[in-house]
Amino acid sequence: MFKFKSKEDEFFKLFSVSARLLRDGACILSEVMNDHTKIGEKVTQIADLEHEADDNNDAIIDKLNQTFITPMDREDIYAIANMLDDGVDGIQGIIERMMLYRTGKPSEGAIELSRLIVDCSDEIVKAFELLKNIKGNQHKILDHTRKIVVLESEGDRIYRQEVAHLFTSCGDTLEIIKWKEVLEYLENALDHYEDIADLIRGVVMKYA
Repeated sequence: MFKFKSKEDEFFKLFSVSARLLRDGACILSEVMNDHTKIGEKVTQIADLEHEADDNNDAIIDKLNQTFITPMDREDIYAIANMLDDGVDGIQGIIERMMLYRTGKPSEGAIELSRLIVDCSDEIVKAFELLKNIKGNQHKILDHTRKIVVLESEGDRIYRQEVAHLFTSCGDTLEIIKWKEVLEYLENALDHYEDIADLIRGVVMKYA
């Protein structure tokens, strides 16, 4: 029970594609943070990736509309698909703001937040690779969601530290405004990963 048939596996394959695209977006963000001089080409890359993520999300929704019996509740499938896609949108927003605001070289804290986003993405990918056998993999899936919660908590600490440092060390009001917003969006991205983890946890509890 709840080890889904091959035809039903298509939803989980599409989920895994979305999760990997989210991780790819996180890696692009991390590359920008580690070398801000490449931001021009990275803006193009993340835009292409966002289109690919939209196409995959559309494929999930189309399949949902065409499938009479689904492997889990329709609202769960719809929520998972959109939350993964929204994650890519959020990362694109961070990179585009850095480009628009000409933020320049990121702080070590901003770089660390981007690393945590990549780490959360890795856990998301691992969780979705296990999701098609919810009952058999429930403990492993929940382990991955717990790791995301820990990473998000670490991100909260770094975010608060960075904002405090920004106000005490930067004498340029415009730079403070620009970086405070970018830091907020980085922290929001980590919050979004925790929301995805909560959704996965709910799905596991429902079907395992």
